[in-house]
Amino acid sequence: MLGVKCYIACMRILIVEDEKKVAQFLQKGFQAESFTVDVAADGHTGLRLAQTESYDAIILDVMLPGKNGFEILTALRALKIATPVLMLSAKSDIEDRVEGLNLGADDYLPKPFAFSEVLARIRAIVRRKSADVMASFLTVADLRMDLLSRRVERGGKDIPLTNKEFELLQYLLRNKGRVLSRVILMEHIWDINFDSETNIVDVVINRLRRKIDDGFPTKLIHTVRGVGYALKEPTDDSATED
Repeated sequence: MLGVKCYIACMRILIVEDEKKVAQFLQKGFQAESFTVDVAADGHTGLRLAQTESYDAIILDVMLPGKNGFEILTALRALKIATPVLMLSAKSDIEDRVEGLNLGADDYLPKPFAFSEVLARIRAIVRRKSADVMASFLTVADLRMDLLSRRVERGGKDIPLTNKEFELLQYLLRNKGRVLSRVILMEHIWDINFDSETNIVDVVINRLRRKIDDGFPTKLIHTVRGVGYALKEPTDDSATED
């Protein structure tokens, strides 16, 4: 369970909440728990971020300017975005809770609430929803990562990795087939804002490539020009290597 605990402690979440005090209260609480937090104050911004960025969980208010929480949730699930969602609402009516759950929410919490309960519910829905997080192994093709022993092997050959290389490869594996921008990787792995003057992402990716792909006929780590990187199955044509 060590890998699961580490993943949950280092999560990135999106808070979509138009009440400034509530948003700040949640943001400060999650940052104190070592979460990376993005905040959107309206429905349009919240939907855009949820569609284009990679989050481990979303806290979604129902009453929002632009688009309400139900509309955002409907759009996300129609796009097959399965990010766990905890809905918040000042309304405590059973009908509202049922509607949110039927639309694909993972949990529903009426206002006012204690932060400790929000935190516990977020951790719970991530554990329930992310079956791959609960697994001991992550794999793609003949590449295998053991989260408990922190061992990586390809084709039966052990591949020693530094801590950052392991974290980066783990994130790529959890998002296999998906193109991840340098901005997303900087924020999620290094927890810092993107700096156009640094090439740290490219440096670590290149080190991973030498360890993961060199000597193997099938390349797994691919570059999408002008966008970012993807770890993909040999039969997946969603990414194009430079």
